[in-house]
Amino acid sequence: MTCIECKRELSYIDHRKSVDTLGAELCRQHRKRMEKMIEKYNTSSEAIQLYYGMKEAGLHPMLEWWDGQKFVDLAISRVKLNIEIDNEYQMITHEQAMNDLEEAMHSFKNGFTTIRIPHIVIKHNLKETVNNITGIVEGLRANIKVI
Repeated sequence: MTCIECKRELSYIDHRKSVDTLGAELCRQHRKRMEKMIEKYNTSSEAIQLYYGMKEAGLHPMLEWWDGQKFVDLAISRVKLNIEIDNEYQMITHEQAMNDLEEAMHSFKNGFTTIRIPHIVIKHNLKETVNNITGIVEGLRANIKVI
């Protein structure tokens, strides 16, 4: 059992606390950093799990990234990809649908692609989710025009 961030050996207590609260193996220092982020930005445990899953896959995500208008759960700036995690994925109202559409419009105007992922998909299919995001990143990378 080692910390995903710094590869430091974890005690059983640190391992249990980290996995139980965040779903990722982190040392005390990195767990406290994530707990501060949760407190400040209301970051979901699924966002943290996806963040570390993407890092392990060789992607370079940013957690709670400011896009100029709001904080985005995860972003990969090199390919201009924003990832939002829907924590309350129930029946969507027409107001929420319109808000989502407007947010997507602003992202596209700024050259970003925004995808929304239901939290339940991350919770039950993390590896498949990371594989699909990797495919999206590869597709976006292939379409980037060199000036």
